[in-house]
Amino acid sequence: MPPDTRDEHVPELTVREVIEGPALAISLRRIAGEDGLNRPLRHPRVQKNGLALAGHFHGVVPTRIQVLGETELSYLESLSPDARSVAARGFFALGLSCVVVAGGHEPQRALVAAAEATGTPLFVTDARSSRTINALHALLDDLLAPHTRLHGVLVDVFGVGILLLGKSGIGKSECALELVRRGHSLVADDVIRCDWRPPGEIFGEPAELLKHHIEIRGLGVLDLQTLFGITAVRDRKRIDLVVHLSEWNEQEEFDRLGVEERFHAILGTPIRELRVPVRPGRDMGSIIEMAARNELLRRDGRHTAHEFLERIESHLVTRQTSDASVEEVDRWTGEGALPLPAPSPSWSTLIPHASGTESSAWIPAAAPSKEPTE
Repeated sequence: MPPDTRDEHVPELTVREVIEGPALAISLRRIAGEDGLNRPLRHPRVQKNGLALAGHFHGVVPTRIQVLGETELSYLESLSPDARSVAARGFFALGLSCVVVAGGHEPQRALVAAAEATGTPLFVTDARSSRTINALHALLDDLLAPHTRLHGVLVDVFGVGILLLGKSGIGKSECALELVRRGHSLVADDVIRCDWRPPGEIFGEPAELLKHHIEIRGLGVLDLQTLFGITAVRDRKRIDLVVHLSEWNEQEEFDRLGVEERFHAILGTPIRELRVPVRPGRDMGSIIEMAARNELLRRDGRHTAHEFLERIESHLVTRQTSDASVEEVDRWTGEGALPLPAPSPSWSTLIPHASGTESSAWIPAAAPSKEPTE
């Protein structure tokens, strides 16, 4: 994720909030450094840098949780008491947020003394290094995930997370209600809390007070879980597709083939976007369902719009080759030369754009027939 976006949306936590939180899957016991429990933690990954104990401090990030395992402790044990004290003081002098000793080993006196002298929280856990790191990563990913809030509606249609955007009153909530009636699920209405997760996915969930509720003008706020059952709502979903609902405008061009690639950035992550015009008489529920089905095809490696264009191009090449063969035969038989084949028609002749009459069928222009004249 881009650093500028991460810095803008990542919350800042303290050691106390992370270590003493109930969501941590391992048990930690504090040995020293009570005064430093309010130090900040700003990185979702821990650091296990044994070289720092040898005096190589390059790459040490003080705002990451530092983990010392059996390898680091055995290295300190191999040093003389004086060298061990020097290594510990140099390590803790970096202004570390906190240090965790894994594997159930009691830290050497030099580590405890350096932690107390610098006010650095020092913890011990019975879990091995690998389990300690995994547990801390799981918690930090949740607490330090970059997040933002959006105004829109998030629905789950055939397993595809679709974010409906558009100006207020365009019909986002009504479209979501129709989708729920068809057996799909509402994730969030009005306010969507979005967070970024590695390797580059955006998840959405509702605001706590609005969970399972939807606002329909004229009806008020409805509890969809009570009205339709537990399958009508979801608490969290990855955003796979953005559908921007726009007012119908005859002067504005909308993608009619499905080959236009547009993206909507959320927390620096581009997500494919569709612009769909809205006007009375259009069945928006069916259109959103088709968008979800088409997205599933794309995941499977099928791009129907590109396949359609390839068939048109193949048709044109075949027709031009056939016309050229007829001309060559006529020249050899001496029946007179035919006019040269017409150049390939432009896409404007193959696919009609906005005109006086609207057509949803895109049919190549037919070649003039060569019937004998009397």
